[in-house]
Amino acid sequence: YTTISFPGLGLEFNPARMLELGPLKIHFYGVIIALGLILAVLYGWKRAKPLGFDQDKMTDGVLWIVPLAVLCARLYYCIFKWQENGYADNPIRILYIWEGGLAIYGGVLGAILGVIIYCKVNKVSLPALLDLVALGFLIGQMVGRWGNFFNREAFGGDTDWFLRMGLFNTYTKQWEYHHPTFLYESVWNLIGFIILHFASKRKQYDGQIALGYAAWYGFGRMLIEGLRTDSLYWGPFRVSQVLGLASFAAGAVVLIIMAFRKHDPEK
Repeated sequence: YTTISFPGLGLEFNPARMLELGPLKIHFYGVIIALGLILAVLYGWKRAKPLGFDQDKMTDGVLWIVPLAVLCARLYYCIFKWQENGYADNPIRILYIWEGGLAIYGGVLGAILGVIIYCKVNKVSLPALLDLVALGFLIGQMVGRWGNFFNREAFGGDTDWFLRMGLFNTYTKQWEYHHPTFLYESVWNLIGFIILHFASKRKQYDGQIALGYAAWYGFGRMLIEGLRTDSLYWGPFRVSQVLGLASFAAGAVVLIIMAFRKHDPEK
């Protein structure tokens, strides 16, 4: 009953959640997240030199920015599950990251904080580096979402349309069909990466791609989050949906304003 089906596409999968090597348990969710990170770093490393960044210094930065991003992703999740998951009664459980619970917005905020510190220390243009980092975000998020596929999580409400994903409910003993929201977001990020990758080669000013990321990802997350059944809430509001709307609005408004200004490519 662990099969994942896509009856509209005539596909069925039964991916393992983990690989056990004696006492060692390797969760494929973690493997997928790590793969997304590696691909994002490789992309950034390849494009660093043509954009005027020191590859070695950027590699050093990744080694401490990534743990900061993971820490913030964990804290973000725990804050919004403080009472529900018992962190209030036993705060030490915040450190039990193997129990699951990471939030992408927390990771993005942590990474941005790390990039800000990196730019201050190395006297690098923050908007210019954020353009490159934003493209890495899209790669990591595009690949990382498939970790949810292996975990049979991050799906949406019931649906009968052709992309529906079938899962067996062990409580009701019935097959249920949901929106595969992890797939929607992965495809959305792939399209965004392709668009912004080519746009980055003709950008008019530093920060333009980062703004494009904020608008693109924010708009998609705002819509997709509304379909999910596992959202983090702040009162009656879905936190990620509100942040998605704010990100989209801020990015779009600044892009529009900057479109009416003249920019000197030499600067």
